[in-house]
Amino acid sequence: MIPIFRAEEGEALAQRLQARSQLENAAVTATVQAIVADVRARGDAALLDYTRRFDGADLRAEALAVTPKEIKAAYAAADEAWVAAMRRAAARITAFHEKQRQRTWIDFDPDLALGQMVRPLRRVGVYVPGGTAAYPSSVLMNVLPARVAGVGQVVMVTPPAASGAVNNPLTLVAADIAGVDVIYKVGGAQAVAALAFGTATIPRVDKIVGPGNIYVANAKREVFGHVGIDMVAGPSEVLVIADGSARAAWVAADMLSQAEHDPLAAAVLATDSEALAHEVAAELARQASVLPRRDIVAASLADHGAIVICKDLAAAADVANSFAPEHLELAVADPFALLGRIRNAGAVFLGHHAPEPLGDYYAGPNHVLPTSGTARFFSPLGVDDFIKKSSLIYYTRGALAAVGPDIVRLARAEGLEAHARAVSARLDHLEGEG
Repeated sequence: MIPIFRAEEGEALAQRLQARSQLENAAVTATVQAIVADVRARGDAALLDYTRRFDGADLRAEALAVTPKEIKAAYAAADEAWVAAMRRAAARITAFHEKQRQRTWIDFDPDLALGQMVRPLRRVGVYVPGGTAAYPSSVLMNVLPARVAGVGQVVMVTPPAASGAVNNPLTLVAADIAGVDVIYKVGGAQAVAALAFGTATIPRVDKIVGPGNIYVANAKREVFGHVGIDMVAGPSEVLVIADGSARAAWVAADMLSQAEHDPLAAAVLATDSEALAHEVAAELARQASVLPRRDIVAASLADHGAIVICKDLAAAADVANSFAPEHLELAVADPFALLGRIRNAGAVFLGHHAPEPLGDYYAGPNHVLPTSGTARFFSPLGVDDFIKKSSLIYYTRGALAAVGPDIVRLARAEGLEAHARAVSARLDHLEGEG
C-alpha cells in the first residue's frame, strides 16, 4: 500500500514528491487566462455568465452579496458547541498572531533620522473554496491575521450552490466570527479576476489570499503583479520523524490525516527503527480500510506516500530538510534535541502529543503553510502578509554635505549623471552659502 525506501534514496524521493504541482497544465492555464481577461474586460456581466456556467447559479449582480439574514440562518443551522469551539479557536489564533505585530520605528541622530513606516493593506480578498474542500477553519486562518494587522476591509468570495446559497453555511459563521466585512457568492478563476481588477459590484483588492482548486491556483498566479497573493499552494503534505518511542498507531493516524485531503497529498515517515517502519505500514492499511475517504487515502499513499528507513535520527532530519515539508512532526523521545537539525519546514510539531490537526484547528499558529518544497524559502501566512513597509529617510543640510561627495562619486561611476546632479546641486548651494 505504501512503498518503503532506504535513506540513500531520500533525495530522489524528495524531488519526486516536490514535483507534484497544480500549475503544470497548459489547457487549464489557457482557460484561466481567457476567464481573467474576460472578467477584466466585461466585469459583472462576465462574472455572472461564468457563475451560471460553472456553478449553475443564475444570480443578479445585486444578489451576489451575502445578506445579514443569510448569516443569521447559518448560525441557526450550526451546532452551538461547534460555534463555541470556533470562537475559542479564533481567540487562540488571534493571540498568536498578535505577537507578530510590527510597529513603525524611527532612529534619530543629531543630523539624520532613519526608520520604517508600517501600514496595513487597505483591502484584502479572501478566497474560500466550496464543496468538499470548504473548510471553515481556513476562514479563521486567512482572515484573523489580516484583522490583527489592521486591514481596512476584508472581502470574502466563495462559490454558490445552484440554488444561489453559499455551498457551506458554516463558512458564513466562521466569516462572521473572524470579522469579514462583506461576502460575495462567486468562485473559481472568475472570482479571483474580480478581486484583482474590480467590477461594478466587487471592489478591487490589494492582495488575494486563500486556497482553491487548480483553476483558482492558476488564476492567482495569473493576476500576481496586479495584486499581491499569499502563495500558490500545492497539495498538502506531512513528514513524520519517529523513533522507537513512537506508537505506530499514532504515527499512522497522523499520516492518514493528510492523505485523506487529496490523491496528490503526501504522507511520509522517516524513522531509524525498522520495526516501527513495518508496524506503521500495517497500521496504515488497517486504519485506512475504515475511513470514509479510503479511496483518496489509498491513491495518496500508493502514489505519494513513503516510509524511509534511516541509520539514525540525524539522517532522518536530512531527509526532512531535503523534502522541506509543509508539516513536520518530531515524534521522538527528545524532540527539542532534534529541532536544532531542522532547517526547512512550514510548521514543526514537537513530541508525541502534538499531532498535526492540533495546528490545523486550534493551537494558534497559522495552518496556511508553504508546500511542495517551498518551505526552503517561504514562511507561513501571518501578519506580515497584510502589511507594507515604507523606508523613512531624513538628513539635515550638514549631514548631506558630509556624505554628498560619496553619493556623487557612486552615481557617476554608474553613468547616472542626473542622480549625481540631484546631490551636487545641493552641495554647490551649500558651498555658495559658506
